[in-house]
Amino acid sequence: MKTIHRYTALFAAAAATVLIAACGEKLDDTTVGQQVDNSVTSAQSAGTELKNDAQVAANDMQAAGSQAAATVAEGATDMAITTKVNAALAADDKLSALKIDVDTKAGNVALIGTAPDEASRQRATTLAAAVEGVVTVDNRLTVDKAS
Repeated sequence: MKTIHRYTALFAAAAATVLIAACGEKLDDTTVGQQVDNSVTSAQSAGTELKNDAQVAANDMQAAGSQAAATVAEGATDMAITTKVNAALAADDKLSALKIDVDTKAGNVALIGTAPDEASRQRATTLAAAVEGVVTVDNRLTVDKAS
């Protein structure tokens, strides 16, 4: 693959030199051979710079892809935690999963809504904390005697 690029660069440099010579213009006191050498060096330099730029772009894309994958994985984990906490709350005979909103971000669970009594409110914290992957539980439940 590198050989093809070298031949292409050499061909481009030679073509440029022939065009310059064909026009009959003398750019400076350099010989045609020196002009070819200068053109080849310029082409090689440009090729190296292009290769470096492509490598930087590839590294940036790889980093962005990794970050996006981590964000998606974290979101999927948070959804799984939310589902498990909702199931645990629904299984309790005094807690209503319909009256409790479960929000999860990076494993941190927030319980928002109402509980029928203080014991049920505390039990909601215990049930949520028992779910695998939960880091913290922020219990914002209020006691509602009408629940």
